[in-house]
Amino acid sequence: MQGRERRSFTEDYKRQAVELVMSSGRSVPSVAKELGLRDSVLRRWVDKVRQEPTSAAWRPTTQATPMSADQAAEIARLRQENERLRMERDILKNCPAQWRACAA
Repeated sequence: MQGRERRSFTEDYKRQAVELVMSSGRSVPSVAKELGLRDSVLRRWVDKVRQEPTSAAWRPTTQATPMSADQAAEIARLRQENERLRMERDILKNCPAQWRACAA
């Protein structure tokens, strides 16, 4: 039996993932699940950035601007839709094959 091939990520991808955790206020497990990463991998990246001196540490790529009420509402709506779609996907994964043919 052959093991899984180890994935490698660019520094830019890691920086963006850490930025998402730090700027959004969401938990590491939440962001990791969204990105398809293990919690421990993302947590290690975040811890590494937090231990760096501030001069060399994480610098946001964009200026942090306050979110408007419309943007916050849209993000909340999209998160709810994502959760609903994930639930529907999980239900379809676990249903009998003959049901899946009808749902497609």
